[in-house]
Amino acid sequence: MPVLPGAEPYRHEGGEVGVLLCHGFTGSPQSLRPWAEYLAERGLTVSLPLLPGHGTRWEDMQLTTWHDWYAEVDRALRELLARCEQVFVFGLSMGGALALRLAAKHGDAVRGLVLVNPANKVHGVAAHALPVVRHFVRTTNGIASDIAKEGAAEIGYDRVPLHAAHSMRQLFRTVDAELPQVTQPVVVLHSPQDHVVPPADSARILSRISSTDVQEILLEQSYHVATLDHDAERIFEESWAFLGRLAPEGVGEKGSTSGG
Repeated sequence: MPVLPGAEPYRHEGGEVGVLLCHGFTGSPQSLRPWAEYLAERGLTVSLPLLPGHGTRWEDMQLTTWHDWYAEVDRALRELLARCEQVFVFGLSMGGALALRLAAKHGDAVRGLVLVNPANKVHGVAAHALPVVRHFVRTTNGIASDIAKEGAAEIGYDRVPLHAAHSMRQLFRTVDAELPQVTQPVVVLHSPQDHVVPPADSARILSRISSTDVQEILLEQSYHVATLDHDAERIFEESWAFLGRLAPEGVGEKGSTSGG
């Protein structure tokens, strides 16, 4: 199936500091593309892959599991590690869970994390019903475009395939058990008004990771897809400041010579 216009993966060859960006469940690279371009304009090497089953049609996603999604970001991370001196991982929603797993598994090879409305759990009755219901009901209503900003839209599926949702729940449980292995510097930016992922998910992540360099920022003007919302520029600037603090030799010079 052809990729939806605007949902294509993105890659930019820049300097010795690399950033991997991980998009969310049923979404696409489009939700993180402005962030990726912001970093690329400042001289960084940037990788924003398209997760398997995403960016085409929901029927394709029904055939994938979290193992496929994780394998893709793991592959992209290894490419960056072979190319760059320092690599950071940023993630939105389920992409935040994938980023946390990369940090837990790769240790010091991942220099730091920036997480926007990271997801940690499937909530409510749906969580308990999923293992059975998915065999009788194929989809439920979509979760894309939870954005406060008028005129902004996310390229994502209008249906949630339940086999994939069940697999995402398994991912969350796996990552939750691995959170104590996360020791890297972390910035968590989350929206109090999020209609997809509750603030409780960010709170649990922050309470379970072992990182000592931790920053929590509230995105008061945005809903779930904050990277396309009113607080987008703040997210970009806070992440740039985070990079500048942890990798000043790689960000400062290249940011000033290649910045836009």
